[in-house]
Amino acid sequence: MSEQDNNPFKALQADLKDVPPDMRKKVMADVAMAKLFMEMATLFTSNYADLISGMLKTNKKQRTDP
Repeated sequence: MSEQDNNPFKALQADLKDVPPDMRKKVMADVAMAKLFMEMATLFTSNYADLISGMLKTNKKQRTDP
């Protein structure tokens, strides 16, 4: 019965430690660089579908035959 009273999540929370500042800086810089790459990729690739559909669309002009 005492085994069921132990909550393993409380043990996980008790063991939290601070991350060294230099490692934190490195991780934050890596995350910022990954975010920059994702935003740049979105900037250059998101409009391809609109561009292709615009190129393939035909303009229907009314012709007046004399």
